[in-house]
Amino acid sequence: MTTSSTGTAGEQPVPSGFAVSERTAYLRAETALFMRDHVLSLVSHDLRGPLNAIHSWAYVLERKLDANDPNAQRAVTGIRSGVDQQVKLLETIVDATRAETKSLALTYAPFPLHPLLDENVEEVRSELARRRDVELQVDSQLGTEQLNGDRTRLAAALWLMLTFAVEASVEGATVKLVTRADTSAWHAAVTYDANATALSDPALPHVLEAFARKQAGEPREAKRIAWVLALCKRVAEAHGGAFEQIDATTGEPATLSLRIPLSATAAR
Repeated sequence: MTTSSTGTAGEQPVPSGFAVSERTAYLRAETALFMRDHVLSLVSHDLRGPLNAIHSWAYVLERKLDANDPNAQRAVTGIRSGVDQQVKLLETIVDATRAETKSLALTYAPFPLHPLLDENVEEVRSELARRRDVELQVDSQLGTEQLNGDRTRLAAALWLMLTFAVEASVEGATVKLVTRADTSAWHAAVTYDANATALSDPALPHVLEAFARKQAGEPREAKRIAWVLALCKRVAEAHGGAFEQIDATTGEPATLSLRIPLSATAAR
């Protein structure tokens, strides 16, 4: 099944502060919450390595210095004390802040996939795509397949994938969702021609936060996703599945892909 929708010809851009539905507002807040958690996780991980190295080298340095030199010993003690303070900050502020969302609670129940698809595509069309004159195309090979998982969380992940792709598309562009189910998993892939200007242009209507969109346009380390897509990754992995962001290459569009086992169980 293939369907499409586009904005009205000549439709003027709506300011970035345009009104959105309650559901879109809620999903935008959820996206921001998971992005915060993701950033804190990166901070905690990326700082601990250098801090551990500094702490280890401080012991090496201590053995090389004159034990009778009070200034040298005081310097080494200061280095170790500074490292200990930074680690404590990570534990009491960063890790404690993450505690609320570190373990993602899921409510499992079987549900049909096709209505989930229709609801979220229409939400993104009406709330953002039409306002930006971006076409949404759906190529669905789904029939009556059901998935045992958290419908609300999976809906949020699909919504964010579509919303991000629309945000990164210029006027008149096409965002395509291809989805299918095999004997073991549900697959959903969103393809789009990424445009950094469209992602950040303040004259265009936006749903995602400005900071999130700005960071998403910056270069990323291998296998790392844009921070704003953290919700997709967390939901996929919590279901025992996977989420991947693939940047555009010559002649190929950018892709966001989701794979969720049909009989999902909580990841351990």
